[in-house]
Amino acid sequence: MPAPFPPAKKRLGQHFLIDRNIVRKIVAAAELTPEATVLEIGPGRGILTDALSHAARRVVAIEIDPDLHRQLEASRPDWTNVELICADALTHPIETLPFGTIVVANLPYYLSTPLLFRLLEHRRRFPRLVLMLQEEVADRLVAKAGTKDYGILSVMTQYATDVTRAFKVSAHCFRPRPKVGSAVVVLRPRPRALLPPHDEAAFAAVVKAAFAHRRKTLVNSLRDEGYEAQAAVEAVSAMRLLQAVRAETLTLEEFMELFRRIASR
Repeated sequence: MPAPFPPAKKRLGQHFLIDRNIVRKIVAAAELTPEATVLEIGPGRGILTDALSHAARRVVAIEIDPDLHRQLEASRPDWTNVELICADALTHPIETLPFGTIVVANLPYYLSTPLLFRLLEHRRRFPRLVLMLQEEVADRLVAKAGTKDYGILSVMTQYATDVTRAFKVSAHCFRPRPKVGSAVVVLRPRPRALLPPHDEAAFAAVVKAAFAHRRKTLVNSLRDEGYEAQAAVEAVSAMRLLQAVRAETLTLEEFMELFRRIASR
């Protein structure tokens, strides 16, 4: 009989999913076919991994905790189509996965933003990403312009993908129980880039600068981040926006126009 799983490690933000109904809903949201390859980040104790192994041809599961990884390998010899990798998903070469790989992940709260941006960097490899996140992070991903949750994460996620909030997940569905609820979101990368690929880093820099000083006007925030003040003033005027406009009121389309006007000077 295999040894029990090690206790959750607080420093790794471990909260293990225990609700099989939520597992079924996640697998359904992933829309897997019997020929699918799945990338799972953070298999934990394997409840979702097991369901994925029955729904897909191949599962690549990346676990950063060597104790959990070792226990999963020892306890599930029947997972013949699961490749368990002990690694950090922030540095593991996910770009080697085949095109068409579907991402299913329960992202740890403390690493959700950098992991999300890394996945978006390689988004053309993934037709769908089904991510379980802290509820407030999920709110930011789907937030619209003019709302309190709208920010850099909203703009850059919506630039790269069509993102929808699938369902909430109660804290009761985890052990140990987290202090906050979670939500599952589905991201479908856009089939065509909205900007030329060589412009994307510069666009992201403009968005970051615009939100760098949320209490300041858009023009002043851009100026304080090193952009020419006159260029920002002229861009805002050409867009027929008030000079007192703030970043959180601009839509994705307006951010792209702002970028084009600033970049064209």
